[in-house]
Amino acid sequence: MTTPDTSHHDFARPGLSWSGTVDYGPGPLHAPTSIAELQALVAGSTRIRALGTRHSFSEVAASDADLVTLTAMPAQIEIDIASRTVQVAAGVRYGELAVAVHEHGLALSNMGSLPHISVGGATATGTHGSGDAKRSLASSVRAIELVTADGDLLTLSREKDPDIFDGAVLALGTLGIATRLTLDLAPATPMRQSVHLDFPAERMGAEDLSAMLAAGASVSLFHHWDGHIAQAWVKQEVGTDEELPEVWLDGTRAPGPVHPLPGMPADFCTDQSGEPGPAHERMPHFRLEFTPSSGEEIQSEYFVAREDIAAALAAVMPLGERIRPLLHASEVRTVAADELWLSPAHRRASACVHFTWKQLPREVEALLPEIEERLAPFAPRPHWGKVFTMDPAVVRAQYPRLGEFRALRDRLDPERVLRNEYVDRLLGS
Repeated sequence: MTTPDTSHHDFARPGLSWSGTVDYGPGPLHAPTSIAELQALVAGSTRIRALGTRHSFSEVAASDADLVTLTAMPAQIEIDIASRTVQVAAGVRYGELAVAVHEHGLALSNMGSLPHISVGGATATGTHGSGDAKRSLASSVRAIELVTADGDLLTLSREKDPDIFDGAVLALGTLGIATRLTLDLAPATPMRQSVHLDFPAERMGAEDLSAMLAAGASVSLFHHWDGHIAQAWVKQEVGTDEELPEVWLDGTRAPGPVHPLPGMPADFCTDQSGEPGPAHERMPHFRLEFTPSSGEEIQSEYFVAREDIAAALAAVMPLGERIRPLLHASEVRTVAADELWLSPAHRRASACVHFTWKQLPREVEALLPEIEERLAPFAPRPHWGKVFTMDPAVVRAQYPRLGEFRALRDRLDPERVLRNEYVDRLLGS
């Protein structure tokens, strides 16, 4: 939920996450400067994993051997106005890409709450924003270029490889190291953002929560498991979405800018005045030019069916007294269904139950099984890049095309150069 600030961390430890809670491995950490150099590196490795912006809270990117970062690769951005697409280097951050396409009258289809994350890492792990019509970031990928385990360069596209493409984009880094991606773009449309506060407890029912989440192109609801929504961040397309009144569903318009975490300065957040502006300055929660947190947090998130969100929240609410001492804030977001084989929103319009925890790993790990037990009737799918304790067999059962994915993985990486313990455990070896 907050923005990575790596200035406080000792990156002499090659695999340390920005939050300081995950050690991705001892390295060595390689930083190739060209695709040819990356190909030679991968071809010569017996085990290798790629790091993005190190924002994952799980061990999805961990390695017991080589690690590689693409931060030294050319930051290529090639925009095709006629086809409304952009070819972008995997290491480019979404905030930088959004500014570049905006200059050509175009916009990204979706953005996450952080503009600081890289295109390659975010798409590989199922990162998303919020909105009933907004699919995961990986759903915008039209083509992907991978350095495969043997060092070859493979390009797959939605048009030319329809049988396997939906398995190749969101693949947890197990099919190859992404070097370039082609994304679909949309016409630039101005947006506005407003925040309403302190909705009463009686607004936690299914009808009212559904109305809140449908009030704009992108909506996030923040709460603290005390029985009511504390903040509703509503991001609307100007000329399409109806502007909200000062009092809406008994929540009152915030008198000034706010931060979703109590006590944090709102200077780091995107404009909440209701004034129109570029989509990339309203869709994320945070501004690219700021690093408002030292990253001292842990995150968990579970996808449930969109229609089940009120019941799912009600099921977990009795744990509120135990959750609150460990919590910074919780967020509810929605994600449209997609066809990606390993997407937590695979063929299911989803709502996400998100927790931003204080950096208390033992206490959080002890509580998560009880939260997951209460969510179990709603067939939760955990976010691949966040912390959870669900039985891997239960997770695997949520993905009907997992067998096809394993076959594709075995075809592209028969020696399992790109594996790690995390993906073996969750996807099956």
